[in-house]
This record gives sequence, C-alpha cells and structure tokens, in this order.
Amino acid sequence: EVHLVESGGGSVQPGGSLNLSCAASGFTFSSADMVWVRQDADKILKWVSTIKSEGRSKFYAAPVKGRFTISRDNTKNILYLQMTDLKTEDTAVYYCATDVLGSNRGPGTQVTVSP
Repeated sequence: EVHLVESGGGSVQPGGSLNLSCAASGFTFSSADMVWVRQDADKILKWVSTIKSEGRSKFYAAPVKGRFTISRDNTKNILYLQMTDLKTEDTAVYYCATDVLGSNRGPGTQVTVSP
C-alpha cells in the first residue's frame, strides 16, 4: 500500500524559503515518477512539479518555475521540494503524490506566505 507523508510546511513572509519533504513507503519508490501538487483556498488541486524516477528529468508549473526545485533521494525514499522567493499566492496545502491527479497523496503540509 502506498504511504506518503509530507512535512516541512510553515509560515513565512514573502521572499522567504521553505523545504518540504515527503517520506514514501509501501511501493518501489525508485521506479516511480513523483509529483508535488497543492490545494489553495479554491480547493482545486493544482500540479506543481514532477520528477522522473531516475531523478534527472524535472518539470515545473509556470507559476513556480525558477523558484522551486524538486529532488529525490532514492536511497532514502524521500521526495523534496525546495521553495524560494515565496509569494502570497504560494499559500496552500502541499501534497506529494504518484501522479498529477494527486493519487495516493498524504495528509499534506500547510504552507502560509503572508506579510
């Protein structure tokens, strides 16, 4: 059974940084493409970033490109999202998932960006 647990969220001011982590278990993490999605006040799940299983191919949504960096450690079964230059519009619950629809996502971690 896929089990994902996100952590690292918090409250920061605009321009600040946060590093999210996602601990994965119950499946062969090293063979899985992994995704970060987020859900803001409109309750719509939005794709943020994807990393291919080998860790080299990475893709980003336009609003976060150049500010967020996705990475993974296949030896530790952990997915990361480094977020810099945060903006108020980045405020959301962030989830790791196994596809862009948010399948198998964990409980999420809240990121709040406010002055």
